[in-house]
Amino acid sequence: MTLLPLLVDFATTGRIGPLHCGMPLTEAEKLLGPGRPHPIIQMKGPDTDGYPYVWGGLELVVTRHRVSGIWIRLWPGSTVVLPPLVLPESGSYEATVLREDLLAALDAAGCRHEVNSILTFDEQSSVYTRPADVCAVFGMPGRDNRVPDRDRFYLEALHKHTV
Repeated sequence: MTLLPLLVDFATTGRIGPLHCGMPLTEAEKLLGPGRPHPIIQMKGPDTDGYPYVWGGLELVVTRHRVSGIWIRLWPGSTVVLPPLVLPESGSYEATVLREDLLAALDAAGCRHEVNSILTFDEQSSVYTRPADVCAVFGMPGRDNRVPDRDRFYLEALHKHTV
């Protein structure tokens, strides 16, 4: 599997392979190996809620020792590293995904999406997928992003949260 099909699968199902919101962090760590906890968790301890554990470009936000959010973060113009469970035979993958390419792939997969007006403004746009309620956030490239077209929106994050 390459990066774009993984993103479409996540946007369509709200899951990344066996990873899903609501699962215990201990189960996720059995599958992924130990994550790198956010510095706040390191300072205040594992009972600190709302901060992520990180595996390269994958973040799992934890609340009450359960996964409450799943994030895939991309930096357009660079590469992303994802754990083998997430992207088998993973290594580094090109992290430059145009908004039009992701939306076309979602359409081709029959995944409905609508504008997320809360996160759409100025040089940012966002959509929610249905019925999975995954949010895609796109932005215009910053000066440090090495992208082919500076006037287009690129995917920066794809995420899902429990309520």
